[in-house]
Amino acid sequence: MRIDPASRTFTVLLGVLAALPAFGIDMILPALPATGASLGVPSSQVGLAMSVYLLSLGVAPLICGPVSDRYGRRPVVLCGCAVLVAGSVGCATADSLPALLAWRVVQGVGAASTAPVMAIIRDLFEGPVARAKISYVVIAINVVPMIAPTVGAELLAIGGWRSLYLVLVAGGLVLLAVLSCGFPESAKIERSRRLTVFSVARDYVRVMLHPVCRGYILVNAAATGAVFAYVAGSSLFLITVKGMRPDQYGLIFGATAIAVMGGAFLGGRASARGIPPGYVLTTGLALLSLCSTLLLAMTLAGWMPIPVVILLMIGATLSFGLIAPNVTSGAMQPLPQIAGAVGGAAGFAQMIAAASSSGLVALLFDGHSALSMSAMMAVFACLAMTLYLCLVRPAEHVALSV
Repeated sequence: MRIDPASRTFTVLLGVLAALPAFGIDMILPALPATGASLGVPSSQVGLAMSVYLLSLGVAPLICGPVSDRYGRRPVVLCGCAVLVAGSVGCATADSLPALLAWRVVQGVGAASTAPVMAIIRDLFEGPVARAKISYVVIAINVVPMIAPTVGAELLAIGGWRSLYLVLVAGGLVLLAVLSCGFPESAKIERSRRLTVFSVARDYVRVMLHPVCRGYILVNAAATGAVFAYVAGSSLFLITVKGMRPDQYGLIFGATAIAVMGGAFLGGRASARGIPPGYVLTTGLALLSLCSTLLLAMTLAGWMPIPVVILLMIGATLSFGLIAPNVTSGAMQPLPQIAGAVGGAAGFAQMIAAASSSGLVALLFDGHSALSMSAMMAVFACLAMTLYLCLVRPAEHVALSV
């Protein structure tokens, strides 16, 4: 039974696919110490299971995107789900840390099959409808950080750390069955087009030479860097410096995840009402820059009342909900025939920015202030605004005048 792309069921399915990589991150966080104890290694070494998984998520879309342009989105997603199941089985049965790490790479490659989700939306929808669909996907992605750690902790208590991977096996099999029965092909496939290293490289060169695509990809990466600076630095400041309890911090982190969802929802409603995406995006970038620079100014002044800090964090994450759907839609519009390559480039740039900002926050943390977090947030936020005003807006004006 074919699922109608215009239906809510199809939108939910896209949201599940897009959120799939995050389950492999957030759900296993509570189980890292227990995994280390079981495998006879320190929990700090088990943290490498996160690193190799994130590396796979960053690199694999560079391959999945062009393959989906040539052979279709459906076979890539189906194959990815099968690889995810295989990797999860391997993780659940691993008897050593090297084995676990190897299977986590496989699992990450499978989860990266969701890279064509944005390309699927570009294939099927235009304008405000496309931006609304992307908004719903962003909402789905941000539900995961709210529920996955709690689910992981409960599963750990009931069935041990291996049960977390078995749940991913079961979920992957269910998803694979649903996709096999009703997931339609969305791409317009050119059968005469060959998939070679040269053709893939040529597609990525086209993406990065297109001023609008390149601009939106860079804006998206910079905005992501600002948000991941918050993700990496908020726990260091609120727990380590301010002495907040982990459960209290969890409530704040959940509130900021809700804020991202709220921003995406507001952006979707704005699109449905015909408000130009440029207005929504400019508002989001301005809010992100304002909240980040105010947080930096407060840090430098040594005045950091917790309620105001939390309010600025919520404002920054809400702004990302306004930004993400519009920059993603903007990047996808100019080159629909290689939307998979556009999505792959955007995902890779996003992961590089996230890794860079979070790494710098941790490296520069001084142990007694929020300076590394607020500085990185302000730098990446202002960079995103500058890139939009100096690269994207002029390129769009040129494109409209041609």
